[in-house]
Amino acid sequence: MRLPTRGPTGPAAVNKYLLPNEHPVITVRRHPAVLIGPAILTLAGLLAAGVLTATVLHSIGGLITVVWLAWLALFVRLIWKAVNWAVDFYVVTSHRIMLASGVFTRTVDFTGLTKVTNLSFQRSAPGRLLGYGELRVESAGAHGLERLDHVPYPEQFYLEVCEMLYGISGDQAGSTSAPNPAGD
Repeated sequence: MRLPTRGPTGPAAVNKYLLPNEHPVITVRRHPAVLIGPAILTLAGLLAAGVLTATVLHSIGGLITVVWLAWLALFVRLIWKAVNWAVDFYVVTSHRIMLASGVFTRTVDFTGLTKVTNLSFQRSAPGRLLGYGELRVESAGAHGLERLDHVPYPEQFYLEVCEMLYGISGDQAGSTSAPNPAGD
């Protein structure tokens, strides 16, 4: 299992958006499952183009060209989605949670950790099967990053962010025993 990146390592494309007094704690890409839909659509288009070319449009050259150009558009769309996936990062810093995304137009959306009032975690059946989840961030009177979708290792990500928010480590969270007044 590959763990999310911790510490000052991370892509330079993300580090340039950090304030001088903050450091990245977790840096992850969205789960590759975001590419499943475009990949299936591209493969289905390839299959349809091949079948249409071999059967119905066998003797109509102009329509064959149109069908293959349509498939080429699907393929270019898949490549575009893959490039976008490669440059999108969720980053949790010492002060905020942010999403840096976009190839030509770079967008950085964030929510300050001090503004977070609630953090909820959800995992769908496909997410449990493939290893991703979704986190919803509620913040006090501020609009910002509200939904983190396709987060890899979502339980670990959730626990790390909760530890930063509430200062409780995983070991302390499970301990409910009261101190022994007798000193035993």
